[in-house]
Amino acid sequence: MSESIHVTGTNGPSDGAQLLTFFLDEQEFGVDILRVQEIRGWSAPMPIPGSPPYIKGVINIRGDVVPIADLRERIGMARADWTPMTAVVVLRVQYKGRERVMGIVVDAMSDVTTVPSEARKPPPVFEGGADKLTKEIATLPDKMIAILDIDSVFGEVAV
Repeated sequence: MSESIHVTGTNGPSDGAQLLTFFLDEQEFGVDILRVQEIRGWSAPMPIPGSPPYIKGVINIRGDVVPIADLRERIGMARADWTPMTAVVVLRVQYKGRERVMGIVVDAMSDVTTVPSEARKPPPVFEGGADKLTKEIATLPDKMIAILDIDSVFGEVAV
């Protein structure tokens, strides 16, 4: 599946953050909708020798070489087989003062969710810094969403 959806960002309530949400192993995660460039169906990337294990390779998006990270592996989850529901979320990431386009592999897409400011809480702090990938936790009446710090997800990848 090689179709893609462009995301241009929308204006929501001033006190709420709009998140693009998706699933990894039945857990819901979110990223700031304004950082999302597009959503694509899964297609195998070209491997890059010497890259970190969670970087699956690169794909060509309109002439740009875009690194693709398996988000499950990056956050310490067990690897899973890719399915027809697997998607790639293409994001604009800040790295060393520059904006770069990078993609994350997710199990399935969820929705665009507006999270009021009072529902966003800081993540717990753990020794070893594993908490640095999560910017906030959204506590909604029917679910919790881990809001990722996408710049930290790719922080060590110098591409």
